[in-house]
Amino acid sequence: MIPLAETLRPKTYDDVVGQNSVLNLLKQLKNPFSILLWGPPGCGKTTIAKLYAKHFDAQFMTFSGAYSGSAEIKSLLKEIQAMPLINQRRVLFIDEIHRFNKAQQDIFLPYLENGSVTLIGATTENPSFSLNDALLSRLRVFQLQHLDPSHLQTILNRAKQSHNLALTSEADKRLIELSGGDARHFLNLLENLLAVAPEKTLDAGDLEPLIQSRAPKYDKHSDQHYNLISALHKSIRGSDPDAALYWLARMLSAGEDPGYIARRLMRMATEDIGLADPSAVQHVLAAWQGFERLGSPEGDLLLAQAAIYLALSPKSNAAYTAYAKAAAQVKQTAHLDPPKHILNAPTKLMKDHGYGKNYAYDHNCPDGFSGQNYFPEELDRPSYYSPIERGFERDLKKRLEYFEKLRKKLKL
Repeated sequence: MIPLAETLRPKTYDDVVGQNSVLNLLKQLKNPFSILLWGPPGCGKTTIAKLYAKHFDAQFMTFSGAYSGSAEIKSLLKEIQAMPLINQRRVLFIDEIHRFNKAQQDIFLPYLENGSVTLIGATTENPSFSLNDALLSRLRVFQLQHLDPSHLQTILNRAKQSHNLALTSEADKRLIELSGGDARHFLNLLENLLAVAPEKTLDAGDLEPLIQSRAPKYDKHSDQHYNLISALHKSIRGSDPDAALYWLARMLSAGEDPGYIARRLMRMATEDIGLADPSAVQHVLAAWQGFERLGSPEGDLLLAQAAIYLALSPKSNAAYTAYAKAAAQVKQTAHLDPPKHILNAPTKLMKDHGYGKNYAYDHNCPDGFSGQNYFPEELDRPSYYSPIERGFERDLKKRLEYFEKLRKKLKL
């Protein structure tokens, strides 16, 4: 059975989604030359390489740097050179060309020099670092981009039409989120879905059991183990040191691992206290390290002191919820690149591609603040962290408001 990714592979340049700037350049070429396609997984490198060969009516040969070494590629290149060439060019596609080390990459040089082959390399790695200078100077680099949701929606619509797949708009959105901008992974998800999907319109809630296997639940401790740590955690969150001491004593008397208790106290210090009292983490760490030196029963008192300190500390989950918001957005946008102006450009190629252009060094700015954008350009600036009016976060809230005023002032 032909894989879905192959049946839906574009037949012409016009069928390719998401890489218009590169394709417009390739369409204008009168003669083929060796190129490097640099881009993230699933952005269309293999498809573009095949269409490039087809555009020039060239013989297309493919080879993967992931599965073979220099001996195999040497043998193939010698065979290619010995072949009679009758009114047809030869295009050799090397997928994951960065898998060849820089010494091995010299293998290609004489064949590029004598014109016996046109090379198309594909890489997910920065060619400034993964390819040697001699090979890189003989290739024209084309940088491909992640596919955005509209591009993946186009692919999904094609799959729906060819395979009679019915999905709601929410299901479409969820599938696209799961893909991370990778069309290959997206098509694999669709193929898995087609293999098991019932004959009905699927909603977002129907997708998880169909395309994702869940790890089996595994408990190495009893329910009481989890019940007691939950009681300790909620007592500390509720600022009740007496209840915290009771549940701590219950756990220690039952033979609970003190290291486990210390680890969970550290979690409480970050989840429920956070930046309202940054020293809470240090108190727990000191208790943890002290217990490891003293052992029980002497060290039990250190854990008790940490529990009392946490219970009476000002509480804030602002950092915890802020990170949760950021992590949730990352699941949908992890395929987006940082803005190029904040990326270093140690090589000429990277400078030519706009890395580091117009970066403002904050220390040289008034108030030591440039107000630059540090998020991906495709992402509207979100707000995750909202400090509260308790403990040290009062000061952090003032600082946050100060920088926000500066940011608005710089935009005027």
